[in-house]
Amino acid sequence: MPKAGIIYNDIKPVACRAAVELKDKLAADGWEVCMATGSGGILGYSRPGGLVCHTPIDSLAPPGFDAEMSFAVVLGGDGTVLAAFRQVAPCGIPLLAVNTGHMGFLTEAYVNQLPAALEMLKTGEFEIEQRAMLSVQLFRDDCLLWEALCLNEMVIHREPLTSMCHFEVVIGRHAPVDIAADGLIISTPTGSTAYSLSAGGPVVTPGVPTLQLVPICPHSLASRALVFADSETVTIFPANSNPLVMVVDGNAGCYVLPEDRVQMQRSPYSAHFIRLQPPEFFRILREKLGWGLPHIAKPTSVELP
Repeated sequence: MPKAGIIYNDIKPVACRAAVELKDKLAADGWEVCMATGSGGILGYSRPGGLVCHTPIDSLAPPGFDAEMSFAVVLGGDGTVLAAFRQVAPCGIPLLAVNTGHMGFLTEAYVNQLPAALEMLKTGEFEIEQRAMLSVQLFRDDCLLWEALCLNEMVIHREPLTSMCHFEVVIGRHAPVDIAADGLIISTPTGSTAYSLSAGGPVVTPGVPTLQLVPICPHSLASRALVFADSETVTIFPANSNPLVMVVDGNAGCYVLPEDRVQMQRSPYSAHFIRLQPPEFFRILREKLGWGLPHIAKPTSVELP
């Protein structure tokens, strides 16, 4: 019996309805269906002075989700997609992301396209696009306190008020660099169109094997976004006397104390996106962000000189 999965945002009625309908259709066609909510991929936040809850990266898969699963469908917005990949990437399960949110930058289809998409899934008429992910770890001395898979970005900053932070950053075997800024972003190519873009970083096409470091509001004319090979390990040492906050993909994080260090490297796990049409990144940029559109409307009813 073939096996499929459904991950959905259980606080959105449209996603809940679509999940039940999809399960019924697959079951009627003889598929074994496992269901889970995207909340399982949201790791939550630690509290100042409290215990850091450490959930191993490969322990987030929902019951029944394993390497034997042909595909899974995630119903939600970009946040649900990010959480879902944290759940299934260690199992290598390809995901079809169906948008029930707003921007839906990471999604492939809309809910009204789900019936046609389902037929393509069952017959294997799709491509799989692999996206790089980051392994983000927090160490105190040599003790691993917290870790998470990251598809978009890791952000480290101060709370509750925005103010200057100081960091020492080591990339691979290169000499350490000191950065003074409101915070730091380490982004994958997938995340280059998220927080990194808003902070002034470049857009990087998904297939380029790079990471980027983007200071947030740096207190220096010389501090700019840096793009480097994703084979390099990144280590961040906070140089502040107060705790900082680390956030991964906008929905999971922990506190970073002055004696801690944050370490990132490309994960051995990748995000497997199901594409129902050949991947065309520039089309997504144009549709979602308006990139490359003509700045002057060209009339079609008259002949231009």
